[in-house]
Amino acid sequence: MMLTNPHARSAADCLAVLAATPEGLTAPEAAQRRAEHGPNRLPEARTRGPVLRFLRQFNNVLIYVLLGAAAVTGALQHWVDTGVILAVVLANAVIGFLQEGKAEAAMTAIRGMLAPRAAVLRDRRRVSLDAADLVPGDIVLLEAGDKVPADLRVLEARGLAAQEAILTGESVPVGKGTEPVAVDAALGDRHAMLWSGTLVTQGTARGLVVATGPATEIGRIGGLLAAVEELTTPLVAQMDHFARWLSFLILLASGLLLVYGYFVGHRDFSEVFMVVVGVAVAAIPEGLPAVMTITLAIGVQAMARRHAIVRRLPAIEAIGSVSVICTDKTGTLTRNEMVATAAVTPAGSFAIGGEGYAPEGSITPAGDLGRLALAAALCNDASLHCKDGIWSVEGDPMEGALLAFAGKVAGDHGGRRLDAIPFDSRHRFMAVLTDGPSGRLTHVKGAPERVLGMCRGIDLHDWHNRADALARRGLRVLALAEMPQTANRIDPGALEGGLAFLGLVGLIDPPRPEAVAAVAECRAAGIRVKMITGDHAGTAAAIAAQIGLANPHRVLTGVDLDTLDDAQLALEVADVDIFARTSPEHKLRLVTALQAGGLSVAMTGDGVNDAPALKRADAGIAMGLKGSEAAKEATDLVLADDNFATIAAAVREGRTVYDNLRKVISWTLPTNAGEALVVVLALLLGLSLPMTAVQILWINLITELTLGLALAFEPTEPGTMDRPPRPRNAPILSGGLVWHVVLVAGLFLAAIFGVFSYAIDRGYPLALAQTMAMNTLVVLEIFHLFFIRNIHSTSLTWAAARGTPVVWAVVIVITAAQFAVTYLPPLQAVLGTRPVPMLDGFLIVGVGAAFFAIIEIEKQIRLGFKG
Repeated sequence: MMLTNPHARSAADCLAVLAATPEGLTAPEAAQRRAEHGPNRLPEARTRGPVLRFLRQFNNVLIYVLLGAAAVTGALQHWVDTGVILAVVLANAVIGFLQEGKAEAAMTAIRGMLAPRAAVLRDRRRVSLDAADLVPGDIVLLEAGDKVPADLRVLEARGLAAQEAILTGESVPVGKGTEPVAVDAALGDRHAMLWSGTLVTQGTARGLVVATGPATEIGRIGGLLAAVEELTTPLVAQMDHFARWLSFLILLASGLLLVYGYFVGHRDFSEVFMVVVGVAVAAIPEGLPAVMTITLAIGVQAMARRHAIVRRLPAIEAIGSVSVICTDKTGTLTRNEMVATAAVTPAGSFAIGGEGYAPEGSITPAGDLGRLALAAALCNDASLHCKDGIWSVEGDPMEGALLAFAGKVAGDHGGRRLDAIPFDSRHRFMAVLTDGPSGRLTHVKGAPERVLGMCRGIDLHDWHNRADALARRGLRVLALAEMPQTANRIDPGALEGGLAFLGLVGLIDPPRPEAVAAVAECRAAGIRVKMITGDHAGTAAAIAAQIGLANPHRVLTGVDLDTLDDAQLALEVADVDIFARTSPEHKLRLVTALQAGGLSVAMTGDGVNDAPALKRADAGIAMGLKGSEAAKEATDLVLADDNFATIAAAVREGRTVYDNLRKVISWTLPTNAGEALVVVLALLLGLSLPMTAVQILWINLITELTLGLALAFEPTEPGTMDRPPRPRNAPILSGGLVWHVVLVAGLFLAAIFGVFSYAIDRGYPLALAQTMAMNTLVVLEIFHLFFIRNIHSTSLTWAAARGTPVVWAVVIVITAAQFAVTYLPPLQAVLGTRPVPMLDGFLIVGVGAAFFAIIEIEKQIRLGFKG
């Protein structure tokens, strides 16, 4: 028993197909259908348990290698190094476990949007049932304030309107009726349907259940959401690839080195094995996962201060790399509240100032709008409230906007209501009879094409053109009229041709002022902003023009998108910035098409209809205040203030985090390579080792998680938002980084061997020469830290030299630790060190300064060529 396209069928036809009657089903019929269709609820999402989620954090090649290194060092009874490695691995897993949100919660959030109870006709009686017991063919009774419990075909409607923003993106409630519409009508234009999870804002209705559970529109979106593949971020994918091959390369090289040292160099096996382990641990950036995680966690705190709540750590890096932001309109770029901005009367046109529902604002030019304001205030069922200086509306948002407009016009807008004709989609107007200071008046408001035809003595053609002109500006247009009356009841027949026309009022869900600045900042940063909304094309284009989108004059609707294949869509989506009357499938398809073009996509939204695209995007961003729970649970980022401007701040913070991650990588790889090469070269040449295995492990312990960690706290560099987004496929090991690794590793090799050879040549004991080489390595790492802090500009500035409190705290700790192991006898016994003479200490610092000068000159040459 399937009913297709109920919106395009007559009510009688829908009843016949479902074998139902207007009086409802009998209890046995309902039981049979429930057994056939199942309960009216969405399927439970399959979730991972906490143990599996925790173990999943270890699924990384680099982690496997670190665990292997920990096992080897443990077997050799180097317990300190074993403890450090295991601590790094465990910290990485715990932080990832705590920070990563559960994507499965999106389905739970959608299930929570279904109505818990419903008024139904069963056995010709009205009963209240659990909404889960509804079946196709049931007759549901609804009134204002009810949540729709299933997808319903409207059978009867009296003044019915529903708020459908969670599905369609429309800011205002939609009038409902019983007449069928075209088969291909957009979801928001199917006025004979009420959708599960939406809210009845006014009127009463009797509806036929045509779909329940997964078959409903909201259930279909839930299924779409469950089927969406969640993408990994570019950095996570690249780091996984990088770690796999780096680990393989280090293990292969270590194995070959062990074979060479034992069979060719004829060294003692245990000695060479320990040295090879030291080299492997030196080469493997075991601190990198932890430092990366900590860097991302610091970004979480920084974004929280900017009102952006991060649900998954890698999302910070993803938001920093976006090249396109696909944004919903309602509640994201706009306030999600109506405001009257224009009035046109026989006396002229007027601009209405003010924001939100506050009855404050200027009207220009000055004029007499008292009668128009009186009609707006009295022909109205809404009310305004002010709490803590914030005005809000109870009732229809458009009626709230009319009350705010009336409040901006001086005068007494009071009156005692005697009679009313509520708005109905069939007659498309509302009429109210009141007795007040201006006498007994009937005021009428409604669709211009309906109200204008009820007025006398006006040029219909001219006023229709004026109404169309307001509509082309993206405004919702209402016409208002009045008629003096002496009776106590409204005579509908007398209204036809008996009204005096008062004027037109244009209303709009206005753009957020801060969103305009944010869009401009994003465009300056090379980020394209595209609007994808379920609202009408005219409204979307008008808002786009006010927001400042790149191409506000071209709009593609959902119907247009359905005619395009994937290849055509890929071409169109690059040039078009406005997509209107879109469904969840359209939004998902647009995001996928942009990603197929090599772009990193951020998607913002607040409705259930946005959830699948939010989950698919590289960075999903939900509105925290007015967003649905489904949208929040499907995203990586939630804006606590629903402010589009926060997105620009999040992009800036994301770019800063990525820069800091690059700095960590750019510091770690060259220093590790230089450290390992010193030992490898000595082993290959049969020379004395410049550093012992224990000293190598000490340097890894003291520097990896300290100096590298300092870079995680670096502030945003100047010009961060002036750079274009990095390409989606930009590699971690860029040509510039490879060159930097080669250069720094070579300079480390030369400096350490130079100091070691100098000490041997002076006749110093081997232990002292090794101590000087070890301290040279640490000094070089400190100077390299100050160099790497400014990767996009010169390091020869006072701000660069001043550093940050974290940098100097780390340098002081490292320096103190090196003095301790160099000059304290107990530590000398552990690490095999000797006290370094003062002049030789100055020589080591001088070598570090010379190293800094060389790499800074090389950077200036590079920057000069780029400029």
